[in-house]
Amino acid sequence: MERGSMAAAQKPIPSVWTRPRPGRGQPALSREQIVTEAVLLLDAQGVESLSMRKLGTRLGAGATSLYRHVANKDELIELVVDEVYGELELPQPAGPADWRTQVSAVARDLRAMALRHPWVATVLGQVGLVHLGPNAMRMSERMLALFEAAGFPSDETDQAVGTLVSYVIGTATSEAAYLSMIARSGMDERDWVAHLLPAVEEAAEDLPRLRNGAAAQRDKDPGQIREDSFTYGLDRVLDGLETRIAGAGGRPVDPAGVGRPG
Repeated sequence: MERGSMAAAQKPIPSVWTRPRPGRGQPALSREQIVTEAVLLLDAQGVESLSMRKLGTRLGAGATSLYRHVANKDELIELVVDEVYGELELPQPAGPADWRTQVSAVARDLRAMALRHPWVATVLGQVGLVHLGPNAMRMSERMLALFEAAGFPSDETDQAVGTLVSYVIGTATSEAAYLSMIARSGMDERDWVAHLLPAVEEAAEDLPRLRNGAAAQRDKDPGQIREDSFTYGLDRVLDGLETRIAGAGGRPVDPAGVGRPG
């Protein structure tokens, strides 16, 4: 291997989780204070507003004080994402009979967290190693345990968890963007939908399926429509995953329903 290639191979992946935490020395400002204030800033103004300078001002400290704890904005994002993952309730596995109830509860909790912090879904996977944070890893470990207790073989649990989380985060990303757009309008969701519906019906005048669908939702609570849509998708994802443990004795089955050894 050439010298340059060896140096590149030995260079650590840049992440707040791959370097030592700074030692004590400036008790006036801690990483925990920085992260707490950053979450408040993100919740109030969105990810576009986040900067080390603005955060330092809110904390009454210079940006250089922040850099002692956080090397850059990417590391700060890793920290705040892990912070909000810590809000999740993670049940202890109760066994095969309760796996859908428990997994559904975690999925709903994850969606609720993403809607409380709409910036989260927009930054996942964009920077660093957010999945190495202690709260994110704790969530992953518990989810794997829930799927193992359900009867999934060990070589499938990671993929099963990934399938579920991808559905929840994907749905929450669109939902959070939609709700953020409504918030910027200054209206609540019901009023916003009511103002939009005439334009939808006019645009769908020659499209009977869309027209009938819009008419059917005219008097429904838009929040409940979102809830029902999420539940439908979640149930179908779990239905599909359940086929992997639907065989006799909890053994996974193939899509045709024919049992195979676990």
